[in-house]
Amino acid sequence: MTVWFITGASRGFGLEITREALSRGDSVVASARNPRAVLDAIPDAADRLLAVAMDVGDPAQITAAVEAAIARFGHVDVLVNNAGRGLVGSVEETSDEEIRAIFDVNVFGLLAITRAVLPHMRSRGTGLVVNLSSVGGFVAWPGWGAYAATKFAVEALSEAMTHELAPLGIRSVAIEPGPFRTNFLDGSSLGFTHHVIEDYASTAGAARTWATDSNYGQQGDPVKAAKIIVDLADREDLPERIQLGANAFEDVAAKLARTARDQETWRTVSLSADFDG
Repeated sequence: MTVWFITGASRGFGLEITREALSRGDSVVASARNPRAVLDAIPDAADRLLAVAMDVGDPAQITAAVEAAIARFGHVDVLVNNAGRGLVGSVEETSDEEIRAIFDVNVFGLLAITRAVLPHMRSRGTGLVVNLSSVGGFVAWPGWGAYAATKFAVEALSEAMTHELAPLGIRSVAIEPGPFRTNFLDGSSLGFTHHVIEDYASTAGAARTWATDSNYGQQGDPVKAAKIIVDLADREDLPERIQLGANAFEDVAAKLARTARDQETWRTVSLSADFDG
């Protein structure tokens, strides 16, 4: 039996991963700002589900949630860092307050809960950390710069952990979903910058329009994604990152091709920066 600790478990990917893990007979610590929503969504899980109140920005709640997990199940096998928010607006339109707020959740919140769980995994010499990034953690688009910056940070942290934790028997992987049919584009998860500059109408403005028009019409199936993520607990051959959905796979492939072309074009300039001889 695998013990999962899932953040942001009251909806979206978090709720679907919780359902999938429970359906396989595993136990889940489902953390959310409103744990009642988890219990209402999954009323028949009995003792295998522990719903805990946890805001990833509250250190005391993080400590209490991890202590409750250990007290109930004795250990945590898999940490799923799923809690996160989105923000749409050009870089110039984004205020310090707005970008700090999204970094607090997507990056510093992830760091806080990871630091709280890793000592328990290290003591047992086993574990898996699944970091929900985004295709936006590898490819940045107009209007999504601040959000992508948080996910680029998640990618860097996850990649470093992959190599730091491997000698300790712990695995780490970044998951890069494309657009999935969750409530991520709802106002409860996605915000728009307060400041709007008309010069960005065709870029950041188009991103705002896409977010509004695409809500609940995204191509990705969150139930299928949850099955893939839960399957990872039994895989030893994990890469640094995994794309989910055709959109994510194709966008990453296109960026890799662009980067390869740029490297070849600028090869001489790049190599000329070293000392001679």
